[in-house]
Amino acid sequence: MAPIFPGSVDAAGRPATLGVLGGGQLGRMFVHAAQRLGYFTAVLEPDPQSPAGLVSHHHIQTNYDDPTGLAQLAQLCQAITTEFENVPAQALQTLAQTRPVAPGAAVVGIAQDRIEEKAHFAACAEVSGVTCAPYAVLETPAQLQAVLDERADLLPGILKTARMGYDGKGQVRVKTAAELAAAWAELGGVACVLEKMLPLAAECSVLVARGWHGQVVSFAPQRNVHEAGILAVTHAYEGAMPAALADRAREAAVAIAQHLGYVGVLCVEFFVVDDGSEHGGLVVNEMAPRPHNSGHYTIDACDASQFDLQVHAMAGLPLPQPRQHSPAIMLNLLGDVWFDASGQPQEPAWYAVLSLPGAHLHLYGKLEARAGRKMGHLTITGPDVASVKTVARRAAELLDLPGLDAI
Repeated sequence: MAPIFPGSVDAAGRPATLGVLGGGQLGRMFVHAAQRLGYFTAVLEPDPQSPAGLVSHHHIQTNYDDPTGLAQLAQLCQAITTEFENVPAQALQTLAQTRPVAPGAAVVGIAQDRIEEKAHFAACAEVSGVTCAPYAVLETPAQLQAVLDERADLLPGILKTARMGYDGKGQVRVKTAAELAAAWAELGGVACVLEKMLPLAAECSVLVARGWHGQVVSFAPQRNVHEAGILAVTHAYEGAMPAALADRAREAAVAIAQHLGYVGVLCVEFFVVDDGSEHGGLVVNEMAPRPHNSGHYTIDACDASQFDLQVHAMAGLPLPQPRQHSPAIMLNLLGDVWFDASGQPQEPAWYAVLSLPGAHLHLYGKLEARAGRKMGHLTITGPDVASVKTVARRAAELLDLPGLDAI
């Protein structure tokens, strides 16, 4: 496609406008990145108080599959993206009839379904050099019985719904055949995958950006720590992972993006398995067809953020290879921070936190704090890893954050 240049206008005098389906914090940070370059923005999101809708030039307040809303978005915008993978793939397909859409409906559809996603990882294992954990598909009682009879090697495992699972939702750990049968019934007998539980040494992710004509750039892998299935801490600095393992993860993520013919920013998550080797084995877990929570540190620690690259990719602009100029640790801020130990509302210790050197606070503009709800993040940067760790620990203590032992 021809580049959509920032600050340009068409023959009718309409400004260059980029659109996004979804009004959450990822959409908000995308909007900020696009506006910084001079683009107008449009958000399609049903919530009238959505973080992205509140800061965009245009907010189309309809459901994601509303024909009138989609037509209005297409009329306003020269290119369109999505901020989360569970937007209806059909909506992206409809928009793509008249506008460039990145990523496309087909690849978003793969990421929406764990069964298709794992099949894709298996199909490109030869070029990526990694595969996923052993698993079985459960869509029918007969498939469940076959697993109970023939695949005891998958237990203990994690039963995951094929669709709509994120941040630990739609997942049940099972140790025995009886627990597996009960868990599948508890999940409503919907399509699932049973994934063998592996001895994990670490988790990491890689952010890749790919343009319309195949140009690819990427960030160095970051090491992630989760609490209750939700990202708590991201370590992003040289030495956060063994160099050889980091190189393998980066190469694998690029290969997966190329195999998909992907356009936009893609996050690929990996498990590092404690298999007895010096650095452990690498297993691909899942992918997110969008910027990712683990990449938020790039706003403050790199000369181009994941959101900058998303804007460049969808607008057909050159993709700069990002350079990380500072070591960083990112701390996720959930709604729990706004409540004390007895559950009473409290004001977080912002004054003390913002007094710390290298503290970068990002709040998402959500009006109601709830336990487990992503309200913001705090990135700590500094001149060296030791000082960043010291400040991050202090910030985590002030805010009573989980994952302190992992910093």
